[in-house]
Amino acid sequence: MSVTSSEYLSRIQAAVAHVGGGQDPEKRAAAEILTEAVRNGGVIQAFGCGHSEALAMEIAGRAGGLVPTNRIALRDIVLYGGSPMSELADPMVERGTEIAHRLYELAPIKPDDAFVIASNSGINGAVVEMALLVKERGHKLVAITSAEHSAGVASRHPSGRKLGEIADVVLDNGAPYGDATIPLPGGGAVGAVSSITAALLAQQIVTEVVARLIDAGITPPVYLSDNVPGGKEHNAEIEARYAGRIRRTA
Repeated sequence: MSVTSSEYLSRIQAAVAHVGGGQDPEKRAAAEILTEAVRNGGVIQAFGCGHSEALAMEIAGRAGGLVPTNRIALRDIVLYGGSPMSELADPMVERGTEIAHRLYELAPIKPDDAFVIASNSGINGAVVEMALLVKERGHKLVAITSAEHSAGVASRHPSGRKLGEIADVVLDNGAPYGDATIPLPGGGAVGAVSSITAALLAQQIVTEVVARLIDAGITPPVYLSDNVPGGKEHNAEIEARYAGRIRRTA
């Protein structure tokens, strides 16, 4: 087996085809949850730790995406909560449960908001606790996770539960156990999958939400690129409708 970029391309193309072409009922159900949130004046709250934060960035605040979106990140405890940066230096921070409560309370969350939470393993304390909080507070939750990886590891949450066991809708990112796809001769593997397939799922769901809004006669609140003429003005006008509800801090 060759460890080459062409081999990776072949494998990631297969993963993209599998993830992108399947799970239609789940994608429709996820899109319906998010569409209802937007139609009711809610915001889509996106959360992920580590590399899964890329999923939240894919949903919240990007060109071609929905304006009523907000990204929750671990660093919010510093940016909005006044905690010292040293708290984020702890490599175990996402394995604990306490930070999820702080993040939820700091976020501009309202009852009509829906959540998308991403975690490849779906087992760390912060992610599972956030999912439990979301459901306890009455929000709908879409999870993006690896079914294979999650099934192969034990939860690190005191409850023993995993992200995929809590969500209303679960989308499988198709990543293998350990995420990387090409085995190495001396052990381990290279060529990660989850970031690419999670981004694909995010964009498919957003596209479905926009289609539903159009079918309902609603002009979808979608971002233009700030780097096209009129884009910044267009975005500012729509963002003003959600003042205090969305945050665009880096």
